Amino acid sequence: MNVTRNRRRARTTATCVALLMAATAACTVQTTTSGSASTGPSTAKNASLTIGLANQQESVTFPAAISKGAKDKAAQLGVKLVDLDSQGDVAKQSSQVQDLVAQKVDGILLVPLSPGPAQALVDQASSAGIPIGTVHGYAGADRKVEDPYQKLKFVLDENEQKAGATAGQMALKALPGGGKVAVITGAPGFVENTTRVTRFKAALQGAGAGKYTIVASQPGNWTKQDGQSACQNILASNPGVGLFYAISDDMAVGCAAAAKSAGSKAKIIGIGGSKSGIAAIKSGDLYGTVCDKPYDEGAMAVQMMHDVLTGKLTGPPKTSFYDTPGVTAANVSSCTPQW
Repeated sequence: MNVTRNRRRARTTATCVALLMAATAACTVQTTTSGSASTGPSTAKNASLTIGLANQQESVTFPAAISKGAKDKAAQLGVKLVDLDSQGDVAKQSSQVQDLVAQKVDGILLVPLSPGPAQALVDQASSAGIPIGTVHGYAGADRKVEDPYQKLKFVLDENEQKAGATAGQMALKALPGGGKVAVITGAPGFVENTTRVTRFKAALQGAGAGKYTIVASQPGNWTKQDGQSACQNILASNPGVGLFYAISDDMAVGCAAAAKSAGSKAKIIGIGGSKSGIAAIKSGDLYGTVCDKPYDEGAMAVQMMHDVLTGKLTGPPKTSFYDTPGVTAANVSSCTPQW
């Protein structure tokens, strides 16, 4: 979740409200208001299936792309999709899941705003006999990636730790001689501030003691404007920074503007593979990014829930990832932006 990926998980209600204020409001989108009485695989095979999508905030491009992919796959499969937008509000997402349970949809795809409240929503669906899976996030504040909450049918997500490692390897190539590095995190409270950074730091440390020094870290709140402000502040006190790692493309693009204004030659790496990020790589403003594919993710999620409902996907829940390669000017054509 840019403001998404940018995304999701250790969020508190206050954080979600702040994000809502930072983005333009979006109206709830609903592709159908009817629900199926079927609640499990045994009856789903011979009935018209209805899947509910409880999304994060569709005024933000990443979850909006998840929605589009889900709708297109649902249409392809002949499945009805009820698409609900929580607009970044944890309480609203809770109410919407309750509505989906009351409609007796066949399955629910939850794009969680916060992992703690998400667990309670999973419990509600499970108690009603409705299969539920999480997309672009997790249920359970203390859950590990390899240990999904057992009441889920599946977890589908980006591999955030791997993305951080990929960004770290790009950093070694972008600044081969070593030097000063600064990190621009998202809004406070997001788990991505850790998952996208831990292996990035490990990659720098692995290059040798003292070769790379992280001299500053500031939040960019997932936005271009705040990313620019954070980099301006860092450059004012550390003009010798050789590389910025911003954990979203929007913040990276803002950082590039700050570097230009300050006359800095710092290399800049983002995460996301967004339209703005790919355009900035082509123009030379960004060194690289990690290519996320939210449209594909939404389509995969609907397919996985369809497989659950038709008995093709069984067994304990597992976490699945899709491929998110690193992208630089050398292979920028390999990442077609989906958001």
